[in-house]
Amino acid sequence: MNHKFIDLSLPLENSKSEPEPVVIDYVTHREGACILTKNTGLSPDSFVDGLAVNLERIRLTSHSGTHVDAPLHYGPISQNQKSKSIDEMPLHLFFGQALMLDCSGSEAKETVQPDEIEDALESQQLSIVPGDIVLIHTGADKLWGSAEYFTDFRGISLEATEKLLDFGVKVIGVDCFGFDAPFQKMIDAYKKTHDQSVLWPCHMIGRKREYCQIERLTNLSLLPRESKFLLSCFPIKLKGCGAGPSRVVAIIENHFPKQTLSGVIL
Repeated sequence: MNHKFIDLSLPLENSKSEPEPVVIDYVTHREGACILTKNTGLSPDSFVDGLAVNLERIRLTSHSGTHVDAPLHYGPISQNQKSKSIDEMPLHLFFGQALMLDCSGSEAKETVQPDEIEDALESQQLSIVPGDIVLIHTGADKLWGSAEYFTDFRGISLEATEKLLDFGVKVIGVDCFGFDAPFQKMIDAYKKTHDQSVLWPCHMIGRKREYCQIERLTNLSLLPRESKFLLSCFPIKLKGCGAGPSRVVAIIENHFPKQTLSGVIL
């Protein structure tokens, strides 16, 4: 069977779009030789060309880059039980049938609304069945690498989120910095109303209805609009954490025709 693999993940790198810096210290092959020969009686030149193995030391948060939020991120209790951390979530949730809902054509500045979900399903001739993974394309990934990525995105409304949860969806992904509206918009709304429900509403609903969010996806425009596909979004197994970075990959089946290379059929 032929497949096409589409990488939907951002690189883990220091970027203006990260609220906390991602720091990668690169240890060279020469430095690796010094590390491996320390206190051994050998010298770095014991290795061919004085070069051993390299490595990297990385400092980041569990929410850096493309990542999956677990119920523990939303609060200590989810759906009347102790919230699961990312390492406790069932693996079957993170591999299976998925669909992309294209909301990128809207000029709206507010969060994605339920009618946009309905319109996308109708125009793309798609339907959702329980267990589907739903990805929402807003076009926010175009801002990656700029400070605006952190502030100029739409996010998803509570009503749209609940609509997807009503379909039986357990994992919802977005190409925005965050799942809810931009931080400043929520903070400004609270200052005007003192209504707690305007603060991170899609995260807070996770206290009542257990589900996972994938934040900071990219390349959603490369996905099929009128068919479903397989998606792998396994998060890193971080013990007791509320999120984990993920290499999210769409798998499009039967995409490539048979080709030949030097007379050999691939």
